[in-house]
Order: sequence, then C-alpha cells, then structure tokens
Amino acid sequence: MEKILIKRNVFTFILIGTIGLLISCTTTLYLPERFFLDTNVLIYDRYNEIGYIGSYPLTILFYNITGLKYIHFSIIGFMQYSIVLYILFKIGISKNFHKVSLKNALIYLLFIITAIYLSMPAKDFLNFVYVSLIIFVFKEYGTDVKKALAIGFTLLLIFAVFYRIYYLFIIVLSIGMFALSKLNLRNKRLTTIFISLMGMVFISLSYGVVKGKYISEETRYRINISRLGEDNANSMILSPMAPDTWYGELVSIFHGFFSVNLPVNGLKHLLSPHIVAFVIWQLLFFVVLFIRFGHCFKKGRKNNPELWLFLMLFSFFVVQGVFEPDLGSAIRHKAGIFPLIYYLFYYEDLRKKLR
Repeated sequence: MEKILIKRNVFTFILIGTIGLLISCTTTLYLPERFFLDTNVLIYDRYNEIGYIGSYPLTILFYNITGLKYIHFSIIGFMQYSIVLYILFKIGISKNFHKVSLKNALIYLLFIITAIYLSMPAKDFLNFVYVSLIIFVFKEYGTDVKKALAIGFTLLLIFAVFYRIYYLFIIVLSIGMFALSKLNLRNKRLTTIFISLMGMVFISLSYGVVKGKYISEETRYRINISRLGEDNANSMILSPMAPDTWYGELVSIFHGFFSVNLPVNGLKHLLSPHIVAFVIWQLLFFVVLFIRFGHCFKKGRKNNPELWLFLMLFSFFVVQGVFEPDLGSAIRHKAGIFPLIYYLFYYEDLRKKLR
C-alpha cells in the first residue's frame, strides 16, 4: 500500500484549519453574550429590516432565504468556516506556511480570530466571500492589470451600493494613493497614507457641509456617546475632541486611524488581558504589512497588481479610522477582509503559481 505524503505547509494549513473548525463549532459554550448581540439582530429581525440594500437588510435576507437562521450555531460555524478554509485553500498555501516566523504566527492567529467571529450568523461572512472574488480576479488577470482593476473596482462599487457604502471611499482613496505614488516623494508609504488620511478628512468635511454633520460624528461618535458607562464599552474609540468642528473631525479621524491600526493607547487596559493581546497582535500585524507594502512599492507601479491590492487594504485601514466604534469591531472586520490580508502576506508564492 502506497504511503500518502502530505507536504509540511499543507499539513500546517490543515492543522490550523482543524483547530479553527473546532473553535467555530463550540463558541456558544464559552463566548460571552455580547459576542452575539449583532447576531441576534440578524436572526430575530425585530425591527423588520430585511431588504435588498444595506449590510443588515441583505444579511438578514441571506440567512432567511438559506434557512440558516433556524440551524444551531455549531452547524452554522462548521459550514461557514469550512467555506472559509476552502476559499483560502483555493487562493493558495505558501511554501513556507509551516515555518516558525512572525508573519506565519500572525496569520495563524487570524485563522483563530476568523473562526470565532464567523462561527455565527455574521455580516462579515458575506464580506469575506465577496472580498475573495476580488482576489480571484487579480489572480486570474494579474498580468492584465487594467482588466483586473476594471473588474475589481466594479465589484467594489457594487458592494458599496448594495452592502457597505464606505467601500466607495476605498476606491477613491486607493486611486488617489496610486496617483501620489507617481510623485518623487522621500517616503512614499508614509506620505501616501498621511495624504489619504487628509483626503478622508476632506471627504468628511465636504459631507458635513452638505449634511450638517461630519462622518465620524454621525457614525462612531453618535454610537459611542450612547454607550458610555456600559460594561462592553471599555474598548470603544472616543476622540479626545468632539468631532462637531472641522478641527475636531480632523483629530477624530487621525485618532481613530491610530487607535485601530497602531493602538498603543490600548495598552492602558492592563486589567483586560484580551484587549492587551489584541493590541500587541495589531501592532505587529500592521508593522509587518507596512514593511511588505514598502517592498511592493520598490517593485514599481508598472505590472504590479499587488500594489493596487495593498493600496486597497491601506485605504480600508484609513476608512476604519472613521467608522470603527471600538477595538472589538475593528478586529471583527479584519475577518471580513481576511482573503485580501492572507494573499498579501504570501503573494510572492501564490502569484507564481499562475504566472
């Protein structure tokens, strides 16, 4: 009888995936009730939000049509996480996935984080599946960057219109960042991120002129002010200045960006080990991506589709700084874009399989 040999990188993927699968099937046994607040909205739809436009209405519709709302969460967790693993497997497995490294350790943890947040009915499950389409487009048409961009931006636009409107900002900011990369700047990464933050401030101020309230004031600030004093509000992001003036909004967006992506201020929660653990993971995660972003930049703009994916990802990080109400929400939304993160962590290996 012939022996079945499994490569070490594939074995590691299967092992981490199996651990994640076990976690996704058992979260109802140990997760606190606050983890299921959003899920309860999707399942019970007490305010009859079901519809075709918006993340809540469409997600509620999805779980109604599929009948998944009637199934035990352990089965939902098994089904959804199995789809997650299949998609990641189809994206590819790095030849070095089994090696002990900081990069791999961060991704292993993101496998577990995704297992937790997608173990129940969740908007980010649909987000995950949809974002994976963009990755497959770039893998399929990577040598034809214009075609990949045309399809990718069309997918983002559709997603923005029907699901999450802030994805429209990702299109605008990534195009703006690419345009800036053409300039002879001393540090293109820092400069493009800074100017994209200023671009987001300009968008918000323009919105305020039309609507009377700035974007972070109308979203994060309004939500968090109503949550003050609640038990589950200890990791919420509250700007040191109220975003009801132009300078307050500027401070709010920059503060939000650093709180979400470089949350050093989160280390104050020493009595909450899970928050401190997230802060450390997030700091290392952002640094690794920032370094890889720089390596990608050095390869130039021509015939470099991964540069566009990095620009989309960092545009997403900028947008997170406007909308995310707390650190928990910020990490949950990382699960929704896991396909993009996973690919950019290993794109040197994964793209070579198709080129």
